[in-house]
Amino acid sequence: TMYRHMVDILACPGCENDQALDLDVTEEADDDVITGSLNCPSCKATFPVTNGIPRFAGVDADDFDNFDFQWNKWSAIQIDRLSGHTLSEDRFLADSRWDREWLKGKWILDAGCGAGRFADVAASLGANVVACDLSGAIDACRRTTIDHDGRVTCIQASIYDLPLRAGVFDAVYCFGVIQHTPDPARTITTLPRFLKDGGSLALNFYERDWRARVQLVKYALRAITRRLSTRRNLAVSRALVAGLFPLTSFLSRIRVIRQINHFMPIAGYHPPSLTREQQRTWTLLDTFDWYGPKYEIRQNHREVADLVANTGLTGVESRPGLVWAQKGGHTPEKSEPAAP
Repeated sequence: TMYRHMVDILACPGCENDQALDLDVTEEADDDVITGSLNCPSCKATFPVTNGIPRFAGVDADDFDNFDFQWNKWSAIQIDRLSGHTLSEDRFLADSRWDREWLKGKWILDAGCGAGRFADVAASLGANVVACDLSGAIDACRRTTIDHDGRVTCIQASIYDLPLRAGVFDAVYCFGVIQHTPDPARTITTLPRFLKDGGSLALNFYERDWRARVQLVKYALRAITRRLSTRRNLAVSRALVAGLFPLTSFLSRIRVIRQINHFMPIAGYHPPSLTREQQRTWTLLDTFDWYGPKYEIRQNHREVADLVANTGLTGVESRPGLVWAQKGGHTPEKSEPAAP
């Protein structure tokens, strides 16, 4: 959703001085701009607004067609209120460490929103969210979050060229995205500039750990699948899940041997709060998410923490797969970590 007042925080991604954009409206409903354009008076660049979404994506979006496909096909399964679970809220609060009450009224940037899994949670908790994604998944995000009374604005743009003014957000998070970008270090160091003083950064990513060493079949297959079409990747993922889901489901119920699932070439996901069919769908989604992306560059949390600290943020903390930091000011209230 593109609201007129959002123009105040937008800036031309091609200009270095946060050049404001002019809005031309072709169609709108109340304050919601459905179609139109955003125009830079300085460099004369023009960016369309279609289906309520400002579009700043370029040809690089073609590298992420798998995300366009997967999040439009499986847009609801990870949305708590649409699928009857709290898995996304539980993970969002645990990985961000932000307190529920603190989130109310805050301005939050979701960098790499996919279908809006976490944007939906943040908006449900009272935050105002700007959700950005380079791929066509942004259309799924708009559908997912449109019922939040204008608290979610969706923008199609690259993390490397976000059309946003510096220093306007109370918090920025980037969950499950960094490893799928072509230059993770650039991704990490780009985000702090959008925080206001006292703002909080939360990053979640694939850790470079033992999983990369034991998932031999996965990475052998990825050497092939990341070059395949979306259709063929889906066929590979369906075949793997059809053959192995019953086994991973069985193993997941036996504590002493469930770790065997880490060696399997599917992303078996079996939370007891999901129905068996939901588990199967989520497993297929995550398995396709393993094999489809062009990039999967795992990170070391200490190295990520160093990159964040070098941008000038303070209070940097890390653990495998997670980094938190603040931009000066005071630290926001933290929620208690979820039990493992």
